[in-house]
Amino acid sequence: MNTQSRTITSASPEETAALAVTLASVLNEGDVILLQGDVGAGKTHFARALIQSMLDTSEDIPSPTFTLVQTYPAGPCDIWHADLYRLTSVQEIEELGLVAAFETDICLVEWPDRLGPLIPQNALHLALERVHVDEARKLSATWTDPKWDDRMKVWGS
Repeated sequence: MNTQSRTITSASPEETAALAVTLASVLNEGDVILLQGDVGAGKTHFARALIQSMLDTSEDIPSPTFTLVQTYPAGPCDIWHADLYRLTSVQEIEELGLVAAFETDICLVEWPDRLGPLIPQNALHLALERVHVDEARKLSATWTDPKWDDRMKVWGS
């Protein structure tokens, strides 16, 4: 499979949130976003902005660090926000029901390395990285599934 990529730099948390909202506008049922990055890189901030933009009414979007998974109704499907940091085995992930959600819902997964062999082949990988300028972040998206080719044009060329 041919790997595609797009990298963009965000100058502020507000700009990172705007990028999340833009990505949300092209998401469909069965889309999986794998959010990678160190602690404090902005994964949860990005996920919160994306989720909030897809909800009919404003609500608190807590980090799923302790609950592991939070779900939100968003039209024809649910949005799953998972934080796998504390998990140590694939069996724990299977017990969450996350793998089934990959097929029918929109899933945002922090610490996706914990998925091991369960990583969906059609996922969008999004790495967030601090850069050396205040609150700037580099967002690097990579994918192999052609379904993302046109959709990722929302972030420019």
